[in-house]
Amino acid sequence: MDLKEIQNLIKFVAKSGASEVKLEMDDVKITIRTGSESDTTIVQQVPMQAAPVIQQQAPVQPAAPVAETSAPAASEDSKYITIKSPIIGTFYRKPSPDKPVFVEVGTEIKEGDVLCVIEAMKLFNEIESEVSGKIVKVLVDDSSPVEFDQPLFLVDPS
Repeated sequence: MDLKEIQNLIKFVAKSGASEVKLEMDDVKITIRTGSESDTTIVQQVPMQAAPVIQQQAPVQPAAPVAETSAPAASEDSKYITIKSPIIGTFYRKPSPDKPVFVEVGTEIKEGDVLCVIEAMKLFNEIESEVSGKIVKVLVDDSSPVEFDQPLFLVDPS
């Protein structure tokens, strides 16, 4: 698609009264938005680049508070092993809403036990323990978003 075709498309969209038009062809994605101030904006991107930009922006904002809250916990609970999230997603303590939680504080776990599930892109990933011990603390609320490497559980290995 050349520049003249894009300009004709912009004029057509402006005359039609549509507020937004999206067009995807091969490796080009064009979005034309018409605003209240009668400006027309064109965003032209390769679809492969659009997804990583969104994924990088979302984790950056909550990452700072997570680091601040986990630093004091690490110094106070240095004798415990921290189980961290291997992926970005939504943390669930239960396999489904009507089932009991996988683990509670005080639960004895062994290597390979399922501790929780993390939903990422409509896939539910079971998170298994890599250590044996006793759950001392659950660090994340049920149905909360989690970041990569965010602490989820504290385990007493003794």
